[in-house]
Amino acid sequence: MKRIHALAVAVLLAFAPAAQARTASGSLDVKWSEGAQDCKAHPEPPLQVHRYNATTYILREDLCSTFEAPFMYLLVGQKRALLIDTGDVADPKAMPLAKTVTALLPHGLPLLVVHTHRHMDHRAGDPQFTTLPNVQVVGYDIDSVKRFYNFMHWPEGVAQVDLGGRVIDVLPTPGHNETEVSFYDRNTALFFSGDFLMPGRLLVDDASAYVASANRAVAFLKDKPVRAILAGHIEMTADGGLEPWESQYHPNERALPMTKADLLALPAALAGFNGFYLQSGKFTMINSLNILEVGGIGVLIVIAGLIWFLIRFFRRRRRARLA
Repeated sequence: MKRIHALAVAVLLAFAPAAQARTASGSLDVKWSEGAQDCKAHPEPPLQVHRYNATTYILREDLCSTFEAPFMYLLVGQKRALLIDTGDVADPKAMPLAKTVTALLPHGLPLLVVHTHRHMDHRAGDPQFTTLPNVQVVGYDIDSVKRFYNFMHWPEGVAQVDLGGRVIDVLPTPGHNETEVSFYDRNTALFFSGDFLMPGRLLVDDASAYVASANRAVAFLKDKPVRAILAGHIEMTADGGLEPWESQYHPNERALPMTKADLLALPAALAGFNGFYLQSGKFTMINSLNILEVGGIGVLIVIAGLIWFLIRFFRRRRRARLA
């Protein structure tokens, strides 16, 4: 069966770019596993795979395997394939990511593994790939990212990864994390945004960098077709609320795709961010470190006030005794 699938992919790619015009569209009609209230009592398969089209796959780690439930994307070209992110679970027995990915590829096709950014929930599965033949895993630190894509003036510029009959544009989008990049697939007009833009909490590490990234992304995509924006997670409900933090049960989860209009609205929302927490339209923006710092300062002020009160109290008692 795998040989038949590989032959079909090879035939489709052999006639690029003519075949690309026919296969660029795909299906996003998928019901992702909702996890479970009791994962031990109701275990789920660890990995779900959705075939968008013959050369594009969406993979997701199950909520019962990790509350992060990250998405990964496999794009197949004529000369090599591209895997975007490796998820949150390292153990191949618990999460057979590499085995699943290699089974989807035409036999012998080289694989390039990249990351949207360096956070562990997007790279924990890297060790499953590092010893495989015909696989290159790109480093996740900022120097490796700059060097591999040849970004000479980070975060400015756009790089390209040529898969053979399929070119992927790589756009620096730091702000959530300094290493963040997003990917635009010219073949499908899909934009893979990682945690830079997602239906959930936008965790802001560097607000000014985030605004600049949003403006660059808008400028890059403004005149390009965008069939859908596909992110690294879903944290929202179908009615626009947020799923509880670390929840492993999403019975009313919204669909994965975001739109070009969502991206176009992002710069204005970020420009109004107060540095701590803000809900603006569809976006919920949070800077956890700033909140913790302010909370810590508040605790210190309370402690200092309590110490000052106790000192004054005991001084008065001492004076009263001496009198």
